[in-house]
Amino acid sequence: MVTAVSPDRRRSASGSWAVWLIPVGFTLLTLIPIISGSLRLTQLAGGPELIPAAARFTDFPVPVVLHIVAGVVFSVVGAFQFIPSLRRGRRSWHRFAGRILIPAGFVVALSALWMATFSQLPPGDGPALLVIRWVFGGFMLVALALAVRALVRRRYAEHGAWTTRAYALGVAAGTQAVVLIPGSMLYGSSDETSRAVAMTLGWLINLAVAELVIRRRRRRASALHLAS
Repeated sequence: MVTAVSPDRRRSASGSWAVWLIPVGFTLLTLIPIISGSLRLTQLAGGPELIPAAARFTDFPVPVVLHIVAGVVFSVVGAFQFIPSLRRGRRSWHRFAGRILIPAGFVVALSALWMATFSQLPPGDGPALLVIRWVFGGFMLVALALAVRALVRRRYAEHGAWTTRAYALGVAAGTQAVVLIPGSMLYGSSDETSRAVAMTLGWLINLAVAELVIRRRRRRASALHLAS
């Protein structure tokens, strides 16, 4: 005997699975920086050198440790903020996680700017990429500040838009790790121009995806408003 399943139930089941694809996808995207960051922490703690040592990390370990730890929290916990069911209710996961994510985001951005400004530049990081790091790091700080301001003013849609942009910038290292591969193969890992282009492209790709997510939310909110 075959039991028929209504189209609405099929859409609901597929939708429940689809919402989990977003956090899983973001978590997978950040696996490369999470793994490399964990290896770097092991090295700084006196463990084996599983990745090449670099003076820019060993000379100023505090901002490096802060950046890695805050980055892991920001990327992994932040991924689950995209699940609608976890954002509901006064004592929801969204509120609890937000109290962790906003400070973590500020630590990620500030430590990145500190390292870009005061640490020794690695091979391939020329003056152009330094300026680019300042631009996107500064934009992440501005996005987080505007997200906090919108939250204080109870403009929740605006708050969500700015936190989405900040998250996109904060997890761009995963995208950049992928985008850097073609340039490294063609021009070498120390080519300043190709590295600057690839890094910029990684940030822009993430911001483009963030804008698509924001527009989708706005369309859904408008549709719900018209339906009511």
